[in-house]
Amino acid sequence: MQANVKWVEGDTFIGKSESGHNVVFDTGSDGAAPSPMEMILMSIGCCSSVDVVSILKKSRQDVTAARIELSSERAETAPRVFKKINLHFVVTGNDVSEKHVARAVKLSAEKYCSVALMLEESVEITHSFAVLSV
Repeated sequence: MQANVKWVEGDTFIGKSESGHNVVFDTGSDGAAPSPMEMILMSIGCCSSVDVVSILKKSRQDVTAARIELSSERAETAPRVFKKINLHFVVTGNDVSEKHVARAVKLSAEKYCSVALMLEESVEITHSFAVLSV
């Protein structure tokens, strides 16, 4: 896998993936785009969400919506690395089994989410979930 990042101006950069997708980053205080650390936080959420939804679908759970609420703590001084990340899944559907959601979250955390597995050596990653009925 390859990518490149190009400085645009000020604190704005554009990353381009090998597959040709562009992503804007902002490293300053003007907030024109997510920072690199925000991208990492969203990436762990997306990676794990893909796993959880896929596992629930394969388990024939009638999921109608899913979101993940991410919270984190970072080191106070440079480098301001993540110290803790919590992934809270909110799964909505018809008669969705809490047992199935717990299993899907566990499988993602322990086996499938490459972003989380890469980070877990240095970051305390926790998971929680809620199941809502339609």
